[in-house]
Amino acid sequence: MSEEQKKTVEEAIETVLGDEAVEAELVEEVVADKGDDQAALIEELTKKLAAAEEEVKEQKDLVIRAQAFSQNEIRKAGIDSENRRKSVLKTFANALTPVVDHLELAILHADKENETLKPMVDGVQMTLTELLKAISSIGIQQIDPMGEALNPEKHQAMSMQFVEGVEPNQVVAVMQKGYELSGGQVIRPAMVVVSKAAE
Repeated sequence: MSEEQKKTVEEAIETVLGDEAVEAELVEEVVADKGDDQAALIEELTKKLAAAEEEVKEQKDLVIRAQAFSQNEIRKAGIDSENRRKSVLKTFANALTPVVDHLELAILHADKENETLKPMVDGVQMTLTELLKAISSIGIQQIDPMGEALNPEKHQAMSMQFVEGVEPNQVVAVMQKGYELSGGQVIRPAMVVVSKAAE
């Protein structure tokens, strides 16, 4: 390109750039192009944000459900464990309570006046005492309701009899002691004789 041609091109550029109307038009076109691009970009980002928020919401929901599930499983496992423990204790108590009954009967019917039998009776008494301590230490309590009011949840009335000076529905004799777990669950109700009103 010759010097003259260069000069003509430079003058044309200066003329175009110098013309404020042409410059404003070019700026508007660029801004319009950029505005369309920005609007599209903003719309795309808005969609992505909404999708991300929805995914976060779903993830939070999953986390809450997982926490609730795990807490329910822990609670259920605790309940199952407690039920198994109670079941084992009931089985154990049902096996041992007849032994306690027999030891108590042996002491009750022993000839306490016979000096020859005294060491044996004392031995049976010590065995009974230790057995009751052992079952008590694992949460099995004896129900001995003598003198209490009849409680149908813990006592089984086998018969009724009138006893002078005793109000009705009071336990006047215990035929067989009962047993319960710590917390009140009855393993075996006490078999009792209950007072009745005078006729």
